[in-house]
Amino acid sequence: MRDPLSKTRKARDARDGYGFISLWLFGFFALTLIPLLFSFFLSFTDYDLLTPPVWSGLNNFKTMFTKDPRYWKSVFATFYYAIAAVPLRLVVALGVAMILNTNRRGVSLYRALYYAPSIVGSSVAVAVMWRQYFGTEGIFNALLRAVGIPSNISWTGDPRFAIWTLILLAAWQFGSPMLVFLSGLKQIPNELYESASIDGASGIRKFFRITLPLLSPVILFNLIMQMIHGLIVFTPALIITGGQPLDTTNFYALYLYRRGFETFEMGYASGMAWVLLVVIALFTFIIFKTSSQWVFYEAEKGR
Repeated sequence: MRDPLSKTRKARDARDGYGFISLWLFGFFALTLIPLLFSFFLSFTDYDLLTPPVWSGLNNFKTMFTKDPRYWKSVFATFYYAIAAVPLRLVVALGVAMILNTNRRGVSLYRALYYAPSIVGSSVAVAVMWRQYFGTEGIFNALLRAVGIPSNISWTGDPRFAIWTLILLAAWQFGSPMLVFLSGLKQIPNELYESASIDGASGIRKFFRITLPLLSPVILFNLIMQMIHGLIVFTPALIITGGQPLDTTNFYALYLYRRGFETFEMGYASGMAWVLLVVIALFTFIIFKTSSQWVFYEAEKGR
């Protein structure tokens, strides 16, 4: 026979628990789930924000894949950016993390200074500053002229180099993955390096045989997070290049924004958003499925 007091206590605990998370539940349903489902519905409609949506079936996706050359340019530009920027940022972040993985005096200050660009890196002010740096009369041209290389071009306005100014900005924003790498490096026992040194292992050998394998779970996390960030990049392209020249920096998120809020094709923009969601989910799934081949978990060592 069940204790009625116990049943009452469980009901009260459940009520209190739901009360504590009520604000989160409201935010999840009102600000995440419902808008997500509504955008899925809009992806199958013609909707201009001013009149009721009109059902159009798969028309938005047909236009996207077969009749919109600017869409495919945005896809190419986004993948080009992600393929170049993500590995570069991770390499720089890991390199700086290894340099800062020390107990020397004042290293905390350097960690904070190196992290600072990631705090302000996506802001409009930094994007404007970066645009000035790579302008015709910017600091970058001035430095080239100072070392005897004549340069008077607008790097953000040249189709050959515009996207690389944004890739350099991404590499400059290495603070967040650097801190994650630094946290992972501190979990590697020093005894492993000492034993390897006794066996005569070089620094390069210790890096590839000890550091990378034990850091691989952290690399997996950083790779997924930076891959997602690379595929949804928006602010730098909007402020620095405006998607130009010749759509070479018209990234996917920027083109989606323009179709939705400049030409008021919200149904088309919703379709683009869902395609992006599926692509990110697919890439994340592939990375996770292949991670068993290169990610080392210490708990699995004895299996």
